[in-house]
Amino acid sequence: MRLSLLSLTVAVASTTTNAFVPTLLRSSSSSPAAAILATTPLLLSSKFVSTRATATTQNSPLQSAKDNIDTNITSEDENTTCAENNMSGATLATMVDKEYPGTAVARMIAVRARVAELASGDDLNGPWEDVRRRILWAGGLKDLPNSRPGQGYTGHSFNDYNHVDLTTMNDQVSNNTNNGQVEGIAYGNRLGEGIRIASLPELGAGGSWSTCAMGCNKDPPQDVAHLQFRSRIAFKLVWVPNELYDTFVLVDDDGKLLARGTPSDGPSALPPLRERQLNYRIMAGSKYSKEAEKIARNVATE
Repeated sequence: MRLSLLSLTVAVASTTTNAFVPTLLRSSSSSPAAAILATTPLLLSSKFVSTRATATTQNSPLQSAKDNIDTNITSEDENTTCAENNMSGATLATMVDKEYPGTAVARMIAVRARVAELASGDDLNGPWEDVRRRILWAGGLKDLPNSRPGQGYTGHSFNDYNHVDLTTMNDQVSNNTNNGQVEGIAYGNRLGEGIRIASLPELGAGGSWSTCAMGCNKDPPQDVAHLQFRSRIAFKLVWVPNELYDTFVLVDDDGKLLARGTPSDGPSALPPLRERQLNYRIMAGSKYSKEAEKIARNVATE
């Protein structure tokens, strides 16, 4: 079973970027549990299992994480029974992605719930800087344009071609380094401190970061999220290759459409055209580019 986006109502309120939170969200409960419970069908996917304890260490082999999962949960039917009988936040927090055990699963689901709320209105079609802050908020990141790089700075997030993967990683892997795994990325790429400073706590355990997308066009993806952090992405921003590159899509780890937007202040207010073109280019031919290409084709035939 593959992950799919559901129509959700988010029950989470941001304490740091309320100016960019949709009215419906600002008036809802402060507990993230409702948002996570509303997405319980996502947890029934065979990608996820419940675990009593994990021992995912820095850059540990995937098999070692698999060996630590609860061996009593081996089938999709049994996953269903587990989720139906254990609906507490604590149980949901123990869900582990079998293929990418560095994923903070409950946090990823809460992020996608926030994206669904943005997609249900007009929040992604306003001025670009407002839109970008809303995307940060949905991803569980603070807007910290004045912080120093490495100390939570997020001014670059979704503002260039590369830092467009919203990754939710668990605490055990947030200090992982690249160690040369991702081509074109700094050997160390130490992000742990910045992740801890910039991550909004109300979305649950683990942290968020806008990781580099380079390498995502390979199968399986060879980018920072999937290699350095052994994590899925909650969403990726891809610019649509239309004439102006003025529309973007947010897609999930399977390349499925979560949201789209066309900022109202036009191309001149967006990241430079070269950055938007290069953003699409590093996705081209992969599962992540399909929705953007579909929109571009539709525009071309209108």
